[in-house]
Amino acid sequence: MTCEELCWEPVAALPEGEPETSFGGHWEDRLWLNVPGPFYTGIADNCWTGRLHAPRHVLYGGEYLGEYVYRQPATKAEVRNLVTAAQEDPYRGYACDGDSRWTPEAVRDWWRDRGQVTEYLESLLPSWSSSDRSEEREAAEGLRGFAAYINEGLGRDLRKYLFRLEVLRDAWNEHEGVTVVDDAWV
Repeated sequence: MTCEELCWEPVAALPEGEPETSFGGHWEDRLWLNVPGPFYTGIADNCWTGRLHAPRHVLYGGEYLGEYVYRQPATKAEVRNLVTAAQEDPYRGYACDGDSRWTPEAVRDWWRDRGQVTEYLESLLPSWSSSDRSEEREAAEGLRGFAAYINEGLGRDLRKYLFRLEVLRDAWNEHEGVTVVDDAWV
């Protein structure tokens, strides 16, 4: 991994006027399916518009099938796609303050409990895959994508995120030396 990959701040790629314009979600409303990172949803709409703009990042779930972030953006273009999804949410349920909310322990807890996420995805897949509704069949592709990402890729991305939380955030906040991140948790 390059320093650029480890140090990239997705929130810094927000366009002018953001997050004030489109992001109003609250941490206490965060849907448990959101992957750790700066972007997440609280109470978001269930109109299924998020995947129209950010299909590699947004899925639908929870009690009311609201939108949630299943993959954090890794490029400026992906941030813009997520912003567009947030702009379409009439509840302003998207948020981008996860870096100040997630702790290393909470990230590790989410990863440890990822089996619950996988089970949830598997519970939706049969009905969405065979649905008469094209939106559900398309979202089933997202379920498959999220499950594949959990199995290959998300662990690496969470290690990078932990580095940002454990090393860079502390270094930026305290201007002290850095320590080595233990990635044995994955």
